[in-house]
Amino acid sequence: MITRTAEHRERAIQGALEAARWAPSVHNTQPWSFAVSGEEISLRADVDRKLRLGDPSGRELLISCGAALFTIRTALRCEGIEPVVRVLPDPDRPSLVATITLGEPAEPDEKVRAMGRQIERRRTHRAGFTDLPVPERLMDALVREARIEGARLTPVRAPVAVAMLAALTQAAQGAQSQDRVLTLEVIRWARPPGSSRRDGVPAEGYPRTAPPTDPDFPQRDYAWRHEWGSQADLSRSASVGEVALLTTTGDTREQWIAAGQALQRSLLHACAHGVSAAFHTQALEMYHLREFLRHELCSDEYPQMIMRLGITFDDKESVRRSLAEMLQ
Repeated sequence: MITRTAEHRERAIQGALEAARWAPSVHNTQPWSFAVSGEEISLRADVDRKLRLGDPSGRELLISCGAALFTIRTALRCEGIEPVVRVLPDPDRPSLVATITLGEPAEPDEKVRAMGRQIERRRTHRAGFTDLPVPERLMDALVREARIEGARLTPVRAPVAVAMLAALTQAAQGAQSQDRVLTLEVIRWARPPGSSRRDGVPAEGYPRTAPPTDPDFPQRDYAWRHEWGSQADLSRSASVGEVALLTTTGDTREQWIAAGQALQRSLLHACAHGVSAAFHTQALEMYHLREFLRHELCSDEYPQMIMRLGITFDDKESVRRSLAEMLQ
């Protein structure tokens, strides 16, 4: 039986906020802030970190915040506390994504503990994967995990569908790379070697050169005319891996947050089994391409994430702002 003392409460809240720092976010913008009042945590969207051109609706921002929300929930459960969550609780405060209140004591099961152990270990991959297969049983489990949070994770196995997704990603990346202002927005979140900044994508977070996958799923050009990037040997990492789509039945702010929670739940479960993810959101940032994808491959559900899942041995560091910078 878990009893909650004031010391336990403070440790649980501090641990949950420290864990939330490690949630994935678009370009590692970390677009969130936190406030604590008694036993309640407030998770807020930091609109100053929104991609004003690439994400004018704030969809990717709220997916990122949803991932942070699931991380807080998981960290509290690891401390033996069942969180009580209210999503978008105040219409007059649209930046208030959720409040999380400490609920009843609850012993965490092994699955929760396993996900908790991956929070700081999970990394975004930005290249091809090894040829080692992702077990089908694991893919089925990830589908179930996403469903728990109200989203659908669909493995894309038909070669023609994988080729379509790769072609859409190529088209979007090509169009965006020709847009000077949009390119500058991406570069804003690229970090040169030796940078002391604790947000954005560090130069060590992607390879300097990497063999293209077949079909090719291009990554963002964070280096942009510079010889940046890790020099890790990825000559044997050219596999596409398992392609998957994360979708929701609607396209509301609540469902964007749900998609973020489903994404992080799936990522942590995958990481616990040695599987990493690469994300490709370029096509989802262009209305006509996203609509084409919705109607042709998503059965009219709304695509929230295109990802590849696979196994890699390319360990890399990541960066996060301090908790003090995120607290209000």
